[in-house]
Amino acid sequence: MDSSTLIPISNVVDPALLRDMDIKSDEFKRYMVSLVENVNSILLAVNAKDVGIYNNEETITGQNYFDDDKNEQRPVYRKVINFGALPNAANKAVAHGLDAAWEYKFTRIYGVTSDSTNKDYLPIPYATATAIDIIELYVDNTNINITTGKDRTSFDTTYVVLEYLE
Repeated sequence: MDSSTLIPISNVVDPALLRDMDIKSDEFKRYMVSLVENVNSILLAVNAKDVGIYNNEETITGQNYFDDDKNEQRPVYRKVINFGALPNAANKAVAHGLDAAWEYKFTRIYGVTSDSTNKDYLPIPYATATAIDIIELYVDNTNINITTGKDRTSFDTTYVVLEYLE
């Protein structure tokens, strides 16, 4: 586990110490330096966390991604698309609503589908040794595309998550 953004639980601000401290003392100055360092650690940890918001509106994820073309770290955005039911041995396209003129760089494309009657759940894309069971997922300029090798219409709820650089 990466613990680089975990902050130890401690008394960052102990009001009892402040009540009896002379604000002109070295002790107060050390306390203030310690307080500023703790607040900065909190800010760094919060800013480094992945935001757990999955919304149908564009949301900043809290992730930064290195972009070789721009030679810098760039923020990652997330959008969730309600794809609806899967198709019957065909391709189905659903508009993702991103500006087709923009040159997006996708960092992750994934989803999940569920059959609410039989209580079956599958990740998207879905890989298996049986070719007809594979569920393919890809994105083009205007759509999210899912292709199934057999009838998957019983999977009536599908969400696709797009994460990208703008």
